[in-house]
Amino acid sequence: MEIKYTFWNNKGGTGKTSLAFQSIIRYAEKYPNKRVLAIDICPQANLSELMLGGLNNKGSEKLLERHELAPRCSVGGYFQLRLPSPYVPPPFNAHEFITKPNTYNKGIASNIDLVCGDPLLELQSNAVNSLANNTIPGTDTWICVVDWLKNFLDKIKDEYDIVFVDCNPSFSMYTQIALAATDRIVLPVMADDSSRRAIQNAFSLIYGLKLPSEIYASYAFAIKLKRAKRDLPKVHLIAKNRITQYMVPASAYAAVLNTIEKDIQKLLKTNPEIFSFKDVEEGFVAIRDFQTTGVVAFAKGLPFSKVEVGKQTIGGHRVQVNRDYLDNSKKAIELLVDKL
Repeated sequence: MEIKYTFWNNKGGTGKTSLAFQSIIRYAEKYPNKRVLAIDICPQANLSELMLGGLNNKGSEKLLERHELAPRCSVGGYFQLRLPSPYVPPPFNAHEFITKPNTYNKGIASNIDLVCGDPLLELQSNAVNSLANNTIPGTDTWICVVDWLKNFLDKIKDEYDIVFVDCNPSFSMYTQIALAATDRIVLPVMADDSSRRAIQNAFSLIYGLKLPSEIYASYAFAIKLKRAKRDLPKVHLIAKNRITQYMVPASAYAAVLNTIEKDIQKLLKTNPEIFSFKDVEEGFVAIRDFQTTGVVAFAKGLPFSKVEVGKQTIGGHRVQVNRDYLDNSKKAIELLVDKL
């Protein structure tokens, strides 16, 4: 595998999954010879539902079909396999947990495979936490558990060129498992103060920056990984999402985004090792609001390349896809994919 990306922000509502969906598919379309694996480590499993057909094409029903297989064809099915053997990987066939979304949804590029998301993750969460915090002489139980996804990817490392992981907006144990297995982070933000705080929180959670007390240091994600001589993922891209076309530089929203950029500029000087980029311009991308185009694309489980201009029926309602808005949406995703 060349590289592994995680789409993550510990704040919800930043458009993380919609960006992940469109970016993954556009990447696969742009590079048809690349073998792409998408992993949905989110109990809401929205990425999986989109890839399997969206609302209009019964994506949720198709996802349930995958969950009903034996073994359960999802990340939850793989975690279920690991619960009885948390510290040593048991023999397993990774392909039993992988779905080819193109067989369910022809709008998805055929070079994409998917490990489906699963609400079972929430039920498993307490057990996973307990296993990670067990004390066993001579065994770093936390590292053994946080390596679950790494163990999975090691089984298929020669089969894929690139991996994309869509995470839950939390810092739960399954999110840490995802972050520990990947190289780069794509961090979507919105133009509001809560997004600025979320970025600050993200750097505290992952890199242990500005912790409120030294008490937390020994429990920090970064400290635990470094203790095991493991590399931390680097922030690769910050996506300023849902920037409307009416935004002007003097707006309050633009002021917040400028403040976020200044925060990152300071961190580039004090902690350059946590970024894969060297200047702010390289590390940011602005994404306009997808508007009706996004509603149609996600309802149908389609990339923007497959969305048609004109009137469409969504949930019994007629909506209009404007060509200019569709073109703007395509350009926005192209800008993001160009930075991957």
